[in-house]
Amino acid sequence: MTGLVLKLAPKERVLINGAVIENGDRRSRLAIMTPNAHILRLRDAIHPEEVNTPVRRVCYIAQLVLSGDADSSEARMQLLRGIEQLSQVLTDHDSRAHLTQATAAVLEDQHYQALKSLRALLPREERLLAAGSA
Repeated sequence: MTGLVLKLAPKERVLINGAVIENGDRRSRLAIMTPNAHILRLRDAIHPEEVNTPVRRVCYIAQLVLSGDADSSEARMQLLRGIEQLSQVLTDHDSRAHLTQATAAVLEDQHYQALKSLRALLPREERLLAAGSA
């Protein structure tokens, strides 16, 4: 089976191509077969007031594309510029791998994969910011 597979918890909501879909009372699994569908798990969504760090800002831009609130061609340069800025600070091997994956995903208009790669950097950013304020 090809495509994206979503595993949804009971009552979990997901945004697919601008439509909010809520799962029923049982866990379920959906196979998204349409390429380039815009998908965002609402439990993973970053709210505007939470956009307060560099990684969150770049994630939010990718999220806006997935929600249909930003055009992918207009967001591309912002995403690539943001990823480049992050790569100047997050220089460890693991972070570089996530940033490289995010860059490739943006260039292929795979914004879900870009967001997934960028979200993996959030715990690292949180640790760095906590260490810097200590």
